[in-house]
Amino acid sequence: MDNGNPRQPLLTGEPNQIQPHSHPTSTAAAVFSAGTDDIPPLTGLKDFSSQFLTESKKLWYLAGPAIFSSVSKYSLGAITQVFAGHVGTIDLAAVSVENSVIAGFSFGVMLGMGSALETLCGQAYGAGHQDMLGVYMQRSWVILLFTAMILSPLYIFAEAILKLIGQTTEISEAAGRFAVWMIPQLFAYALNFPIAKFLQAQSKVMVIAGISAVALVVHAVLSWLLVIKLRWGLVGAAAVLNGSWWFIVVAQFAYIVSGRCGRAWNGFSWKAFQNLWGFIRLSLASAVMLCLEVWYFMALILFAGYLENAEVSVDGLSICANILGWVVMVSFGMNVAISVRVSNELGAIHPRTAKFSLVVAVIASTLIGLLLALVLIISRDHYPSLFSNDTRVQDLVKQLTPLLALCIVINNIQPVLSGVAIGAGWQTCVAYVNVSCYYLFGIPVGLLLGYKINWGVRGIWYGMMSGTLLQTCVLFLMVHRTNWNKEASLANDRIKSWGGSKDLTVNKDENTGRT
Repeated sequence: MDNGNPRQPLLTGEPNQIQPHSHPTSTAAAVFSAGTDDIPPLTGLKDFSSQFLTESKKLWYLAGPAIFSSVSKYSLGAITQVFAGHVGTIDLAAVSVENSVIAGFSFGVMLGMGSALETLCGQAYGAGHQDMLGVYMQRSWVILLFTAMILSPLYIFAEAILKLIGQTTEISEAAGRFAVWMIPQLFAYALNFPIAKFLQAQSKVMVIAGISAVALVVHAVLSWLLVIKLRWGLVGAAAVLNGSWWFIVVAQFAYIVSGRCGRAWNGFSWKAFQNLWGFIRLSLASAVMLCLEVWYFMALILFAGYLENAEVSVDGLSICANILGWVVMVSFGMNVAISVRVSNELGAIHPRTAKFSLVVAVIASTLIGLLLALVLIISRDHYPSLFSNDTRVQDLVKQLTPLLALCIVINNIQPVLSGVAIGAGWQTCVAYVNVSCYYLFGIPVGLLLGYKINWGVRGIWYGMMSGTLLQTCVLFLMVHRTNWNKEASLANDRIKSWGGSKDLTVNKDENTGRT
């Protein structure tokens, strides 16, 4: 499709520098056809291999730094748990429950609402409307800061909430104190996620990775100094964790205002307060989609607290969840990469390229999952001692390792499919899928196996993993049946609607409920 408005090639200059495309002024019929820079139909193994290599370079340019930054940010809380585990089992349980239940709940809300920017910023950047990215980010700040204020009582009354849902008094009191100290992290979430999506949409992932690396190193050193050496305990752990998150926020924002983002940042604007309702609707749809995923694994830790010998069960399962979280961060890096690739390519009206990006991402994530699962199986007799000095906890973790390895393989694929959903704007539809697979199927099966059949922690995990497997299969079916030419057209309509001066609306496919 060439309308006299030339498109910039996807890769120009340096081989891995992704450039935006100019927005076509096409007729309605032409919108449904692929752009001139879209990949041609693949007719054989040679064509597939050549295009696979080309797309892999583009994907890993985004995925490599995104994986590193995701792992680094997740490791901030994980490192805090490691040091807390060497202070005492109750300290480990307190940090684990706060991270999984209180902060996990808030993390899911903030990440979900912030992920609306992945759809809007990614598609706008792909279509050449960089000037809207800064306004989108500021609108997200307004919404997320207000949301943080609403969530603050969850931290303040964490002790009562944990007791109400059945956690032991000792764990609830310790986790409740730690939660109050972690309120600054909540507001860091509100600013960080929109900034990260703003930078990711422009493929500025190396900046995020560099800042995350510095934060990780400083966090590890200060955690050892304050928690172990100076014996500040949970107070020191909270101080370092809060400080690390705020360092990331300040450093990333300093980069943005330095002028390195070109037309994407034109300073603060009153437009951030205009037409908020349409933005809130898409943010809420994104939040529901991702929150249902984050809370699903949070529930795994929560249910373990109701078993006999709850302290050991919570500690053992939290260690496995910690490791799974690290591995999932690898797939979340691929989630970011595929979301950017799909949203950019749909915004540029390249449906075949968007679809092929998904194929490459799924193959890469599956291979990574198998490799990581193998490493875990081989080292199962050694790694539990890194997290706890309690031999009972170590033995439980060893028993759970085969299940953990299987879960790693499954959960390395699912976030990639979710990334496609975010990039294409399917949040509402996927939210319904998550409710059905996770909460109407996975959790009931887990509770049946764990409590009724007395399989304990393993039963709960088996059941909940079955929900994840079902959700992955449903997403595969959705992707297989997708009309990618139509998705490119919807992206084009969305850009026009959200980029104009009129009231913002969210385009919706009446047949699927996708936004």
